[in-house]
Amino acid sequence: MLIKKITDKITELVNFTSNTISKKLRLMFQDEAGFGRINKPKRCWCKKGLRPNVPCHRVREYSYAYAAVSPHDGEMVSLVLPYANTACMNIFLKEVSKRYPDDYILMVADNAAWHRSKGLAIPDNMEIFPLLPYSPELNPVEQIWDEVREKGFRDELFNTLKHVELRLCDTLASLENNHLRVKSITGWDWIVSNDLYAN
Repeated sequence: MLIKKITDKITELVNFTSNTISKKLRLMFQDEAGFGRINKPKRCWCKKGLRPNVPCHRVREYSYAYAAVSPHDGEMVSLVLPYANTACMNIFLKEVSKRYPDDYILMVADNAAWHRSKGLAIPDNMEIFPLLPYSPELNPVEQIWDEVREKGFRDELFNTLKHVELRLCDTLASLENNHLRVKSITGWDWIVSNDLYAN
């Protein structure tokens, strides 16, 4: 159902972007995730007969990573912000718009309250398209969060939230700079096989 809705919307926007506003259509998926000082022990290698000792603590301090990916070409935009709310979403949308001024962006996002807020300032070159409710598995950015947690936050304690933010920025930057890696993580067949938006 979502695939048909997105395909129909893309078909509509291809004509609009190429004939009316002379821009290229860019399909992006967006999400945000909290990263903090609470850690969850993960599996690790150790010598046979030994039990690994993994430090763990529960400090409830968080920052939020915002990301938008373009699975077709592996482009990614990310920011680390203090909250998941309308004000921070506005900052993020403005950044995405600024990075792709020559594109018209169809941004697929979930139904979080700050994605539908009356205070949301959607840039002129962007449109937000809602995911089906309760269907995070349809958003490829969820796989980006798995990659960030696996590669940047495995079995490690952070003394301050600032240390978490620095690691998060480094991990996200490494993904942003590797388009092939992002494309391999997010380029699901039902998204990239639809080449209508590659006009």
